[in-house]
Amino acid sequence: MTKTIRPRRSVLYMPGSNERALEKARTLPADALILDLEDAVSPDMKAAARAQVAEAVKSGSYGSRELIIRINALDTEWGHDDLEAAIEAGPDAILVPKPNRAADLDAVARKVEMAGKSIPLWAMMETPLGLLNIQEIAGCAAHSHAPLTAFVMGTNDLAKETRARFVPGRAPMMPWLVTSILAARAYGLDIIDGVYNDFRDTDGFMAECQQARDLGMDGKTLIHPAQVAGANEAFAPSEAEVSQARKIIAAFELPENKGKGAISLDGRMVELLHAEMAGRTVALSDAIEAREGE
Repeated sequence: MTKTIRPRRSVLYMPGSNERALEKARTLPADALILDLEDAVSPDMKAAARAQVAEAVKSGSYGSRELIIRINALDTEWGHDDLEAAIEAGPDAILVPKPNRAADLDAVARKVEMAGKSIPLWAMMETPLGLLNIQEIAGCAAHSHAPLTAFVMGTNDLAKETRARFVPGRAPMMPWLVTSILAARAYGLDIIDGVYNDFRDTDGFMAECQQARDLGMDGKTLIHPAQVAGANEAFAPSEAEVSQARKIIAAFELPENKGKGAISLDGRMVELLHAEMAGRTVALSDAIEAREGE
């Protein structure tokens, strides 16, 4: 049976210190919002942003949009206060920046458990050491009260730390992206692609979205509301894909095909694994339809 799917096609960063942006986010068609206390907030605004983000999450006024709070790392002067506020607010997930090893997520998970809460974690994959330790980090999916459920690729930080250049096609980053996808799928995680920095370059943005989807990612992090519609389109199955998926499922449900591992459909061999893939396609399409119908 296909597990319940939550669309994460468009994951928009919103600066926690910008009250107007947080208000506007209530009307945007993004699947998820990362309410940011880290990079997007200057040191002198950290406390105000923390209070504002916590209030936004507790307001319950964002509909079905998934709300994720990105805290500062626990080894910063703001990290522990951010985490306490996030736990109390109860977002859909807490995004942990720059984990280098599983212990960085373990520390957050312990705080969640000690508070008697259950809040999933997301992890920014944005350091060379984190990528070298990605399998042990992915293993944090086993946490009971704060399971890791998603990777978010921090491609800007990776470029900074490795000195890789941003080029069309992202060849320098391809090994890191593919390794992260493998680790995510091995441990049942979703994986969200990094941002595209030039929000005015629609063609470049859509090309990168298509590349990420072809690689198997679930969505893309965004820096501007203008990118939401494109990401929603790119990471959603097309009408043709959904139609074909339903056809495959229906074929395997025919009495004469019950129990078969492979059948012939429209002149080609189709296996049970294709039916499983089709089930996920239909489930995602149905979830998107329900999301957009609200």
